[in-house]
Amino acid sequence: MIPLRPLGVGEILDGAVSTLRAHWRTVLGITITVSVITQICDILVQRYLVPQPPRVDPNATPEEALSQLGDQLNATLVGTAPVMAITLIATLFTTALLTVVISRSVLGRDVTLSDAWREARPRLPQLLGLTLLLPLIATTVLAIGLLPGLLLGSEGGAAFAALGGIAGAVVAVWLMVRFALASPALMLERQGVVQSMRRSAKLVRGAWWRVFGILLLTMLLTFLVSLIINIPFGLIAYTVDGEGLSGLFSGRTPEFGWPFLIITGIGAVVASSITYPISAGVTVLLYVDQRIRREALDLELARAAGVNDHGAAPGDDTPRS
Repeated sequence: MIPLRPLGVGEILDGAVSTLRAHWRTVLGITITVSVITQICDILVQRYLVPQPPRVDPNATPEEALSQLGDQLNATLVGTAPVMAITLIATLFTTALLTVVISRSVLGRDVTLSDAWREARPRLPQLLGLTLLLPLIATTVLAIGLLPGLLLGSEGGAAFAALGGIAGAVVAVWLMVRFALASPALMLERQGVVQSMRRSAKLVRGAWWRVFGILLLTMLLTFLVSLIINIPFGLIAYTVDGEGLSGLFSGRTPEFGWPFLIITGIGAVVASSITYPISAGVTVLLYVDQRIRREALDLELARAAGVNDHGAAPGDDTPRS
């Protein structure tokens, strides 16, 4: 599926797409199932649990405008929290199952959905802990950066909070890239949560900018793919849902009905079914690539795949160190 040697950026991206093509039944079975369940839960949450955003009075005084802003932020938080929880659970299952599929595909082996589930299931509690811990670390670092400026509560404090927020965001990004390979380390090496984070930090050390660049490129590509897919579904949803369309052009806060939620949900399922495997594939292949570069993992993979002469020059029986 991939050449057993250090990989270039194009080979990592191509390997992720090749996995989707080679194991499309298993991969799409995972992503479509998880995406459909996720979108059904998301639609029900948005329809019945998420409050309508408060209306904004354009003629409000500065004090009233500030109060309205607080109400809007509160409504956004209440509406976002359930969706984030659903997304977190979906990411947990797709990461676990796709990591198994992609690791098998590196060796050229087939894997069924039941095989992937059987291998991934014992690691789900640890992966859940890692999935919860990483956002908590990023949020804590960002909050620490913002807190001093917020405590000052003056105009200077606002500027200080902005600078602290930028600094906190930079540190959070640095940490998230440093721990970006923790999930495959946890799944494939049977590491604990903290051990997998240490393992990721060791693999990323000295290659932070390369890992960051590949992850950023992958994020941009998956964002563009999602955008290209979701725009037509969004336009159809606005057209079909007359209430949402009229609200959009009238300047009022639109109130979307079932047609809008269902059509946009279908678009999200299609987009997720394509982007989930690519994102997971790039992460796992980055992990494999870093181990090849640092630990000659290609020799171990070649033996596992039955390629006995990998890494030896013609006529040379000396193994590579």
